Amino acid sequence: MSRLKLTITLMAIFSLAITTARAQMAPAAIDSLVERTLKTFNVPGIAVAIVKDDKIVFEKGYGTRSLARGGKVDENTLFGIASNSKAFTAAAIGILSDEGKLKLDDKVTDYIPEFKLYDPWVTSEFTIRDLLTHRSGLGLGAGDLMDFPDSTNFTLKDVIHNLRYFKPVSSFRSKFDYDNQLYIVAGEVIARVSGMSWEDFIETRIMKPLGMTASRAAYQRISGNTNLVDAHAPVEGTVKTISRYVTTHADAAGGIYSSVAELSKWVIMQMNNGKYDDGKQLFSEKIHWEMWSPQTILPVPAYGYYSTHFAAYGLGWFLNDTKGYKEVSHTGGIDGMVTKVDLIPELKLGIIVLTNQQSGAAFSAIANQIKDSYLGLKGRDWIKVYADQVKGREGDADKVTAAAWKQVEARKKDGPKVDFAPYTGTYRDNWLGDVVLSQKDGRLWFTSKRSPKLTGEVLPYKANTFVIKWNIRSMDADAFVTFSLDEDGKPTGFKMKPISPATDFSYDFQDLDFSKVN
Repeated sequence: MSRLKLTITLMAIFSLAITTARAQMAPAAIDSLVERTLKTFNVPGIAVAIVKDDKIVFEKGYGTRSLARGGKVDENTLFGIASNSKAFTAAAIGILSDEGKLKLDDKVTDYIPEFKLYDPWVTSEFTIRDLLTHRSGLGLGAGDLMDFPDSTNFTLKDVIHNLRYFKPVSSFRSKFDYDNQLYIVAGEVIARVSGMSWEDFIETRIMKPLGMTASRAAYQRISGNTNLVDAHAPVEGTVKTISRYVTTHADAAGGIYSSVAELSKWVIMQMNNGKYDDGKQLFSEKIHWEMWSPQTILPVPAYGYYSTHFAAYGLGWFLNDTKGYKEVSHTGGIDGMVTKVDLIPELKLGIIVLTNQQSGAAFSAIANQIKDSYLGLKGRDWIKVYADQVKGREGDADKVTAAAWKQVEARKKDGPKVDFAPYTGTYRDNWLGDVVLSQKDGRLWFTSKRSPKLTGEVLPYKANTFVIKWNIRSMDADAFVTFSLDEDGKPTGFKMKPISPATDFSYDFQDLDFSKVN
């Protein structure tokens, strides 16, 4: 290459770098974006941070911490980050690997001898890496009813024991299906190897070195800090404050509370290959690239707006390409809070969006609009894009649920009177345990012994299929119950499935199989 051509090329590269660095939304534009998002998706509070070139270039809170008790969201407000906790769990495993205390491809049974899956061969081959990569063969959200909805009495011991009852839906390591329970098991590996609880390990070995002084590995560990959000969700059309998710045995899958100010420190470390504080190493570059390397391949149905050619899951992170750049991201969701962390390492760009309402469209609209500004993309209004998508999805889901309730009302009005007595009794599922169907004031009720929020009225639908209307309406997870009958027409058991296609996957009713025990 001639000196002139080389000079021109270098000038072009330098010009592109300067343009990219400067191509960002002005603070006033971000304010407008977030305020529109709050109103469009009916979110009480949002916090946003942008990290660029190892510096926090924007951090701000919007709206209220709670519709019930007020308080303004700021950059230090704590949110439950939910499944963004998974990257912390993967990092903790990486730290222990660097210290020679375990290897990613060690067998889980080397550390948890009682660990057992449905297939004995899969059990014997299952590695720590498999715990982190959503390729177990279990179905989407399998077993989540052990910790969702909140208030179950399941323990970590129960989770490990009950995994043996879940029949695989695909062959081992052949397919991605998002899983929370195996991250819980990974947390127990950390505890047994390190000699401290997962929560203690995360706080002392990750948060403390990074200066995340207000963040905590679980809600129960927050003491004296009132700068935190309440949870919110639509309840029959109106957003209201709902009960906070406080289950503890699932912390390794989604228990951390943090702020955009402190998560920015985590993001800066991540984009420096594990380095922090001018060269200290939280985990090795080797482990860093393991976490950011494809482990489980995901389908990419079309290139789409960002010209995406590949998608995969690493260790605690989703991976894909966006307009020629590698993108590393994750989302999280618990009752009434959803969050997003989005990184483009080659641009040293990190975007963090935390919300206190369960609208994924809200964090996606904000993150994508900010990302577009750094990529030099113009002309797309992501709030409108997601609002249209939500309207379409909710419209489709509403049609399904409306049809179900219309049939319930028709059955109540014109159908034969149902004798509930044969349906009453105790029914048992191998892993969820006992539920009781009982009559009260001429109505049939469903009560789970181990998950008290799973309580609701059972209403006739068609033939031997009924509908459960849960008492807690924010769950948005009403379900069909179909009874199996013996030769005399008496119920012997039942299976369940959600009515609405929009029901969160963690209501894994389809994994239940109840048999009548008395």
